Amino acid sequence: MTFGEKVKTLRKEKGLNQTQLAQAVGVSLRTIRGWEIEGRYPKQHAIYQKLADILNCDLTYLMTENEAFITQAAEQFGSRGANQAQQIIAQTAAMFAGGGLSDEDKTAFMDEIQTLYLDSKKRAKKYTPKKYLKED
Repeated sequence: MTFGEKVKTLRKEKGLNQTQLAQAVGVSLRTIRGWEIEGRYPKQHAIYQKLADILNCDLTYLMTENEAFITQAAEQFGSRGANQAQQIIAQTAAMFAGGGLSDEDKTAFMDEIQTLYLDSKKRAKKYTPKKYLKED
């Protein structure tokens, strides 16, 4: 089940329409529609937490490992980091399309790739010109 499907199902169980959920979370109606229909997801961890609180579910239910990785990359490295994380996931999924690895091995491989990406981005930060660094 995708993130959008989970949100839609939980929203309906709570008896909320998209507008009510948008107001409760503090996002636009367009954002809610993007999640439910277009396959988008929040870019900030805090939004996931608000949704989990409002929809009365566990945070981990809403976030897949891939979404957690993309959100973490976006928070630490901005939209470029999120795009790179999405590319890593897509390219890794393409590698596994033919099968050959167990689900445990795929998960272990993805965990290592994600860790390597985040670590290398942190190390490369010292070589990034100051005008491109995000203010902390």
